[in-house]
Amino acid sequence: MLSGIIDGLTGANKHARLKGTVVLMRKNVLDLNDFGATVVDSISEFLGKGVTCQLISSTLVDAITFVANSWVYPAGKYRYNRVFFSNGGSADHPYPRRCRTGRKPTKTDPNSESRLSLVEQIYVPRDERFGHLKMSDFLGYSIKAITQGIIPAVRTYVDTTPGEFDSFQDIINLYEGGIKLPKIQALEDMRKLFPLQLVKDLLPAGGDYLLKLPIPQIIQEDKNAWRTDEEFAREVLAGVNPMVITRLTEFPPKSTLDPSKYGDHTSTITAEHIEKNLEGLTVQQALDGNRLYILDHHDRFMPFLIDVNNLEGNFIYATRTLFFLRGDGRLAPLAIELSEPYIDGDLTVAKSKVYTPASSGVEAWVWQLAKAYVAVNDSGWHQLVSHWLNTHAVMEPFVIATNRQLSVTHPVHKLLSSHFRDTMTINALARQTLINGGGIFEMTVFPGKYALGMSSVVYKSWNFTEQGLPADLVKRGVAVADPSSPYKVRLLIEDYPYASDGLAIWHAIEQWVGEYLAIYYPDDGALRGDEELQAWWKEVREVGHGDHKDAPWWPKMQAVSELASACTTIIWIASALHAAVNFGQYPYAGYLPNRPTVSRRRMPEPGSKEYEELERDPERGFIHTITSQIQTIIGISLIEILSKHSSDEVYLGQRDTPEWTSDARALAAFKRFSDALVKIEGKVVGENRDPQLRNRNGPAEFPYMLLYPNTSDHSGAAAGLTAKGIPNSISI
Repeated sequence: MLSGIIDGLTGANKHARLKGTVVLMRKNVLDLNDFGATVVDSISEFLGKGVTCQLISSTLVDAITFVANSWVYPAGKYRYNRVFFSNGGSADHPYPRRCRTGRKPTKTDPNSESRLSLVEQIYVPRDERFGHLKMSDFLGYSIKAITQGIIPAVRTYVDTTPGEFDSFQDIINLYEGGIKLPKIQALEDMRKLFPLQLVKDLLPAGGDYLLKLPIPQIIQEDKNAWRTDEEFAREVLAGVNPMVITRLTEFPPKSTLDPSKYGDHTSTITAEHIEKNLEGLTVQQALDGNRLYILDHHDRFMPFLIDVNNLEGNFIYATRTLFFLRGDGRLAPLAIELSEPYIDGDLTVAKSKVYTPASSGVEAWVWQLAKAYVAVNDSGWHQLVSHWLNTHAVMEPFVIATNRQLSVTHPVHKLLSSHFRDTMTINALARQTLINGGGIFEMTVFPGKYALGMSSVVYKSWNFTEQGLPADLVKRGVAVADPSSPYKVRLLIEDYPYASDGLAIWHAIEQWVGEYLAIYYPDDGALRGDEELQAWWKEVREVGHGDHKDAPWWPKMQAVSELASACTTIIWIASALHAAVNFGQYPYAGYLPNRPTVSRRRMPEPGSKEYEELERDPERGFIHTITSQIQTIIGISLIEILSKHSSDEVYLGQRDTPEWTSDARALAAFKRFSDALVKIEGKVVGENRDPQLRNRNGPAEFPYMLLYPNTSDHSGAAAGLTAKGIPNSISI
């Protein structure tokens, strides 16, 4: 029976036989109550992963492992060519290519795909599916439970008129007490439908406290620290989206929007607004001394705001926020400009107002709201661009091309494959449930139905060579080239936790990749003569990222240094960059007042009822301006799931099997890489204890650990909501 299965998988000659012992090893031993699921898991594990043979007559007793992944298939067994790049290119809406979905065309539009009723029907190559079934069920079924069951229940029993939180304590009660539910028949029916006990445990029963969530780290030590200007500024350097801040090089800030369409969008922030807080410097002196920085979301969102603000429950500003680098290394916010668009003839021009810090009275709450409008912009950009586009979406073409063009014995396949674990599955789940039309993202984050179109516009200017950390830091002006540094750059903001930790990680990856590739490519000629490698890069460039196939910035892949740079960038995106933007979501944004995802009305103006409310009951006025009650509950329940590490996480510097290579030279180089990462763990912990590095902890006393590698943990003890650890791949 086994030999027949193997022949069927491999297309081997049925008359040839290999005498030996076949050993099948399952990865998953789970506490499941559903026997059928366990049987299916056994079959899937066997068909997807391969066999190990022990030759009886061999003089060497070591086992030989043959990989039988589903990407490699016998052409004779199929009447059709398997398709992986299924979505076509578009000059108007470019996007990284993805795997086919298995969805049929809709009846009304053959160019659109129909919806699938069940998450498990999404097509992903068998060996790309979650190997850790427990995590797969947790994601697939729990997100499904939220969208199909808990949301209607919350709407019915929580979102009553006026459907609002009325104080910060109301929100904190979600963590300290939860919301007690009466017996709801719909939820009881759902509990009966799901086969796994794990999923049943996720669904509340009558009398349960719904959504009693863990306290986010941002308010664990001090429930009010998030409101300080210092914490607001610190999170630009050590929060969940610390890769957006840029150095200001001209004042006032200029716009890059087309003046023939938008007119003059030069900032209205003046020297008078900011010079009182520049520690005695003039604006020009601060510019010359590299002391002024900006979080500039103005041009990114302005072209979309007329449409976005026509959506029900939305009023979004395009924001510019100026920061000053103080003498003690901390950032201080100087001014916030809120701009809204309006039509003037043929132009979309801006109506802008500038707000400056205030510490008392209603003016302090106006300033608090100004910071909230900035956070709304930053939250949307984080989820849509920093997270989804710049990690999940851009990585999928590399996953596909690597499996299609590089044999499993190819050294580059061995180098990269661990960094692709589960990425295609989580992307497929995201397209089905999170970023789909009418999905959770559109329900909870301000771009709404314009989100994916907006990310397509951003992708037009995507450049692979700028995705590496040193290049990104230099482009944003927060670092300068420095040949004397081991990182080849020098930070202008020395206490910049994301950049400081990130450069150490980048350097370790770069050293490892260089040592590894030198084993197999002694010179550039060996690389140029590698047909598989050239086919791989051609597919990445011309198909996977085909909308940029003619871009001049693509490496030509004619030198080992180009391959090393490309592989370092791929590993960086899949591991550290994704960890930085993903695993801090709940710790920072689980308390929505700190990072609201929507604003619903204009800044209150003196004389308005909203302004009177802000004077009379400022917490209520603040909360009624930002993310609504139902959006908050949906959003934080989701990011709590997505911010967790699985118990079988494989961290950077680890491999899921010691048999990933038999080359002693490669194993020795990998050991040096792992050791370097463990040293970086000590660096991170040490710097977090340094009182001179004030941006490492901040007023919230929440140390920056998102780029702590966690390589030293081989026990799985660091599972769950840890806000630390760099997995090898984009797996959630």
